[in-house]
Amino acid sequence: MSALVGERPRVVCLCGSVRFLTEFDVASLAETLAGRIVLSVGSHRQRDEDALAHLHSAEREAALERLGELHLRKIDLADEVLVINPGGYVGESTRREIAYARQTGKPVRSLEPLP
Repeated sequence: MSALVGERPRVVCLCGSVRFLTEFDVASLAETLAGRIVLSVGSHRQRDEDALAHLHSAEREAALERLGELHLRKIDLADEVLVINPGGYVGESTRREIAYARQTGKPVRSLEPLP
């Protein structure tokens, strides 16, 4: 797939479980070096649950829901999605993001074959 869309670089949104933060970093760098603009998770340093651990449970759940919705908006902005799925792992939120991307006509690539 070309790294350009018209006059601008392609935009790729990384999706996958935040348990694979190292793989997100590797993919982000590889995609950037390939000339693509990368949209990704909020932090490559810690999982969302850890970053929000200081919140009470209802606040944490609300924040995680907002982050999930925000990630769908990143998919809206992207030209394609790259699923970070070492060992083929795809969790519930990632399955939702893949379905959303496909429903909106976004091409979906993955590190490992998708189920």
